[in-house]
Amino acid sequence: MKHIKVILSGGGTGGHIFPAVAIANELKKQMPEAEILFVGALGKMEMEKIPAAGYKIIGVPIAGLQRKLTTANFKLPFLLMRSLFQTKKILNDFKPDLVIGTGGYASAPLLRMACYKKIPALIQEQNSYAGITNKMLSKKVQKICVAYEGMERFFPKDKIILSGNPVRQDIQHVAQKKEEAQRFFNLNPSQKTILVIGGSLGAKTINEAVGENLQLIADQGVQLIWQTGKTYISIAKQQTQAFQEKNIYAFDFITRMDLAYAAADVVISRAGASSVSELQIVGKPCVLVPSPNVAEDHQTKNAMALVNKQAALLVKDADASSLLIKESLALLFDEKKQEQLKQNISKMALPHAAHTIVQEILKILS
Repeated sequence: MKHIKVILSGGGTGGHIFPAVAIANELKKQMPEAEILFVGALGKMEMEKIPAAGYKIIGVPIAGLQRKLTTANFKLPFLLMRSLFQTKKILNDFKPDLVIGTGGYASAPLLRMACYKKIPALIQEQNSYAGITNKMLSKKVQKICVAYEGMERFFPKDKIILSGNPVRQDIQHVAQKKEEAQRFFNLNPSQKTILVIGGSLGAKTINEAVGENLQLIADQGVQLIWQTGKTYISIAKQQTQAFQEKNIYAFDFITRMDLAYAAADVVISRAGASSVSELQIVGKPCVLVPSPNVAEDHQTKNAMALVNKQAALLVKDADASSLLIKESLALLFDEKKQEQLKQNISKMALPHAAHTIVQEILKILS
């Protein structure tokens, strides 16, 4: 195959950025000579995360539609026109053989312009409920890689590939890292451990529910690894100060998520696409608290895809204060229920997603 050029686009949140990086890494692994460029939204986290991963990115002035009435929405048509003009120039200059979109408004202008110019394109949909951008693009692109069954509700059936969501490679075999994880987090191997993750930015409702119930957790002899995000860490540090000897620890961000998963007996988490895919691969019993502040309530739909297969428990965000810790502790001491959830969530795992997606890319290119 000739020297190929690929543009990847997607962003706004880590859930769109991480799969794009994982696809780029796998593409480089299978085709070291491939030339890769990213296109993202100016001022968003991809402009920092993509260069940190070792790739070049160009930013365009696009923004998402605000669900409440705001003057920012009146600027959108102008931003879209400017973005389309800029992405046309990027496509003309770089001359890609293929364009890949991983969702989010950042990918919309580039993919639309690529389809208009008849450049082959592939999109990756992470959620069980398809986003507006991907639904809009689905009729024009060559392939659509998805993480859930039943996506023909949104996309042309003949274009769908069930690939799963690309996840970080270091979480593939966490069961072998349990002892290392207990040493890393200074935990007692004879006690049970809960891991709390609200996403990289944290989750206010989850944090407040955990903070209010630290005494209950300590009284039950339960250890806690608590990722709070940056905004809550100062409060959490004060709250956990009296419980250090009980092995209750708060972190703004956990760099070794593989060890955090390895140490955990039960996980409390949001239900973003990447988080759910990771939980499927590590096969941990989990209590999901979907964020209500996302487009089309897709986190609830992600969570329900697991709940309907008896692969996870769900606590509504509005009920977190009263129910979250109570339900999580009940699960922690119910080994039969844990085993059922473990077996069912593990069946849903698709651990070779990036490889599957790159195989589809190579088929399109050839």
